[in-house]
Amino acid sequence: MSGKDPSKVDRSGAYAARKIARDIVSAGYADKAEVQIAYAIGIAEPVSVYVETFGTEHQDKEFITQYVRENYDLTPRGIIENLGLLDVNYNAVSAYGHFGKKGLPWEK
Repeated sequence: MSGKDPSKVDRSGAYAARKIARDIVSAGYADKAEVQIAYAIGIAEPVSVYVETFGTEHQDKEFITQYVRENYDLTPRGIIENLGLLDVNYNAVSAYGHFGKKGLPWEK
């Protein structure tokens, strides 16, 4: 183990945001997507979820944001369970970044 801790929402939230952005594009809602999730200490639900599509959306941006809020459990526990973060080999991401590597749950 490389010391990575999926219970830290800055890490798991980044993985979830990556997965959601990929899902938005895969679903055809937009050609590009960036997802921002903000948390406050001691509050499990995010205090903010923002989706930027850079003008490439094929659905209303409000619809896309609502889709995210309704279809993803963005609590730390929900992210860990949905992405299986306790079963990830974090040695694979300890060099050359966490994104763009095959076989990682947030890249599927």
